[in-house]
Amino acid sequence: MNETVEKQQVSDAAALPECFHCGEPCPDREISIEDKYFCCEGCKIVYSILDENGLCQYYDMNQFAGISQKRKSLPEYAFLDDPETIERLIDYADENQYRATFYLPQIHCSSCLWLLEKLHLLNDGIIQSRVNFLKKESQVTFDPAKTSLRQVVETLASIGYAPHIQLNALEEEKKPVVEKSLYYKLGLAGFAFGNIMLLSFPEYLGLSNEPDRAFNIVFGYINLLLILPVILYSGQDYLRSAWQGLKQKHLNIDVPVSLGILALFSRSAYEILTHTGAGYLDSLAGLIFFLLIGKWFQQKTYARISFDRDFKSYFPIACTVRKNGVEKQVTLDKLEEGDMVLLRNSELIPADSLLVKGEARIDYS
Repeated sequence: MNETVEKQQVSDAAALPECFHCGEPCPDREISIEDKYFCCEGCKIVYSILDENGLCQYYDMNQFAGISQKRKSLPEYAFLDDPETIERLIDYADENQYRATFYLPQIHCSSCLWLLEKLHLLNDGIIQSRVNFLKKESQVTFDPAKTSLRQVVETLASIGYAPHIQLNALEEEKKPVVEKSLYYKLGLAGFAFGNIMLLSFPEYLGLSNEPDRAFNIVFGYINLLLILPVILYSGQDYLRSAWQGLKQKHLNIDVPVSLGILALFSRSAYEILTHTGAGYLDSLAGLIFFLLIGKWFQQKTYARISFDRDFKSYFPIACTVRKNGVEKQVTLDKLEEGDMVLLRNSELIPADSLLVKGEARIDYS
């Protein structure tokens, strides 16, 4: 008898449909729209929004393309009505349009790209939405006369793509991926490299005959002038690093590079000044130029795989403060000592605090 009951339960579980939106097993058949079943009310709401706006092609591109909305509640975005916060989050603004970039960790397939680029059908104020799949970012351009930043974010959240907005998004200064000075050094080295090679063509072609020797001498002096700023500016990081290493009695990778730079320059300067040869200044300029290209590529790669974060990367951008019985969303940089903070289930504690009401279980991990 027990075996029969167990088999019946297994068969009933197997007969339960999968959520039309996200593909998770449905606990029952109670949540449905026509012949489509959903695992929770959240998935049903998202489907309803897409259906009302004629965007159900989203499900044709990938099966179970949606993200499960179980145990998810729409966060409060009242803090996005604060003009100062809006100014910090907006990338570009004029009278006719605002542009903001949002990090959307939920992006995972082509259906996400298709839907997120159709945001203008869900919100008339949205002009355009472009998605960067690799960075999981969406750049949204909208008309401030028709919609607000808060409404744009709420539109994204309503279809299961709540932006990941953290405290470090309010930082005034963002460290560039590649230092601007590196581009200047790279440009100078490339300019000198090309011109030195151009002036060295007589040597390449074996045209250093006695009648044209005066031109070769002049070209040599010009090359010598061109290489000086390359060494002193473009190559200064390698020379400085090698010198600092030697002062500390430590050999680093820049020591042999600097020795090569100084040896090529010394030999070339000797040959040009004594009129015994053309030197190797084209090779020296090329060496520094390609070293800088490698450095640029290294910085870009490190920026892509960097996981360096401070505490602001994990904190929410705002919290709920209760003053005189009124609840208000404020950004954490405006939180003051003595404020009464209201914390809901699973929310992060935004500052050192004392529990004044209720009981709490804290996950210290």
